[in-house]
Amino acid sequence: MAENLKGCSVCCKSSWNQLQDLCRLAKLSCPALGVSKKNLYDFEVEYLCDYKKIREQEYYLVKWRGYPESENTWEPRQNLKCVRILKQFHKDLERELVRRHRRSKPPRHLDPNLANYLVQKAKQRRALQRWEQELNAKRSHLGRITVENEVDLDGPPRSFVYINEYRVGEGITLNQVAVGCECQDCLSAPTGGCCPGASLHKFAYNDQGQVRLKAGQPIYECNSRCCCGYDCPNRVVQKGIRYDLCIFRTDDGRGWGVRTLEKIRKNSFVMEYVGEAPPRCYLLGK
Repeated sequence: MAENLKGCSVCCKSSWNQLQDLCRLAKLSCPALGVSKKNLYDFEVEYLCDYKKIREQEYYLVKWRGYPESENTWEPRQNLKCVRILKQFHKDLERELVRRHRRSKPPRHLDPNLANYLVQKAKQRRALQRWEQELNAKRSHLGRITVENEVDLDGPPRSFVYINEYRVGEGITLNQVAVGCECQDCLSAPTGGCCPGASLHKFAYNDQGQVRLKAGQPIYECNSRCCCGYDCPNRVVQKGIRYDLCIFRTDDGRGWGVRTLEKIRKNSFVMEYVGEAPPRCYLLGK
């Protein structure tokens, strides 16, 4: 039986980081995972749980990645190399101090309620980061997606499933397009009016990809049967989102919304709606 298994492989359900943590817990070196005797005892900070100041020395209660909370330890600041996590911890701390006590300077010791809030905030941020990674792993467009919640402790919305293509409803059949254009230049020299002209409509875009039709008029883009290529100026919507967007928690009780992270020219395509909107979900603009 054993000889029949040669060359077989299975997917590992543990991530690369989890396997590295297991090696360190077992005190085993593994060159394939990048764990050697030199870095065997290098531990990574998962998040910070508490803060105190004794004399002029700052200490942080550290949750180590791959270890249970019972293994948390107090560490002086000079022992910590996690600059990003330290900055985020103090940012969360200052924001919550202002909200509770209208002051930003941290006390020498944090009360248990405040420390617990910071732990929950760190766990929430990690959950949102994982969700952000999942969203970007599924995207087939240029624009990146970020996730942000600086309002409350809610994590990723449970009723939200990200899709980037149409889902046809029950009883609906989509027919493939039968014809396409034969243009060499769909914008400057459209043959037979290109796809819009063949349907007795105007060309929708200018040379910058901005819509030049009045609201309510249909847009006919080139398709898979056309002679033009991917860079055709009559292929805009089908290229998907080209701007970086942020899914964020609104601060006025309207749930989750979407906003742009960069300037968008007037009449430019942003994104197409291909899903079912859950309650209290908005597309907001500035």
